[in-house]
Amino acid sequence: MEYQLAKWLHILSSTVLFGTGVGSAYYMFFASLTRNSAATAVVVRQVVWADWVFTTTTIVFQPLSGLYLAHLMGLSAWGTAWIRWSFYLYFLAGACWLPVVWLQIRMRRIAEASARGGAPLPARYFKLLWIWTALGVPAFGALVVVFWLMVAKPT
Repeated sequence: MEYQLAKWLHILSSTVLFGTGVGSAYYMFFASLTRNSAATAVVVRQVVWADWVFTTTTIVFQPLSGLYLAHLMGLSAWGTAWIRWSFYLYFLAGACWLPVVWLQIRMRRIAEASARGGAPLPARYFKLLWIWTALGVPAFGALVVVFWLMVAKPT
């Protein structure tokens, strides 16, 4: 039962990580496109909060639970190609996510300031949105491949 519980927690955590990321990206992107600073400020505030609560905890848990599962299965984490590639891609996604968090905090401040002043979102907000989106694409792709590797376990 220990393996089943660890596997379930690993899958649940990966689902929370991926789901939070996709959902947050969707709402933040489309709220931003409305150019409504008040609506955008609310959404970006919630996205930043969700990243700290859900994404950060699952980002820490995922590699630890993955290594534990590899141990329970008797696999060498670094000697098994699909696990090694999962980690490479996971770290690529993380390398994209870290600047995204910083961008989201800046974007939240800009949107909140615009909303307080009753002003539309400024051009610099949309420049940051473009960078945020550009970083999200490879992170999303990397996590999709990690999901496939977890399920297929190719030899």
